[in-house]
Amino acid sequence: MAQGHAPTALDVLSGRVLQASFRVHTALGPGLLESAYVACLEHELHRADLFVERQRVLPVRYGDVFVDAGYRVDLLVERTLIVEVKAARNFTPIHEAQLLTYLKLAELHLGLLLNFNVRRLADGGIRRVVHGRPPE
Repeated sequence: MAQGHAPTALDVLSGRVLQASFRVHTALGPGLLESAYVACLEHELHRADLFVERQRVLPVRYGDVFVDAGYRVDLLVERTLIVEVKAARNFTPIHEAQLLTYLKLAELHLGLLLNFNVRRLADGGIRRVVHGRPPE
């Protein structure tokens, strides 16, 4: 976000998701399976009165049909923000490529890649991935 500019609704939403992520990481720490972090983060986001869909199917458009090719996002928050959760040693280029693909398929602008297998989430466990132009 540029200095001096008011945060957008998407910035505010991503901030709320990050706050929930910090609560989950503080409570659980590193070392659990990805599925545990996804379930707990979903719970925290519901507690924050956010609309959350877990394992949302993202079909691939092929001509005039939509094909279920097995793509599923960990969490779709307020129908506008994709959250992909990892429990890995560190991020790899394929993690960011996966999230970018999801953003393209969903025609969304912003996604958060969260790695809960770190000592401190704020120290290398968060990546913002952007696709296209921000919504108006």
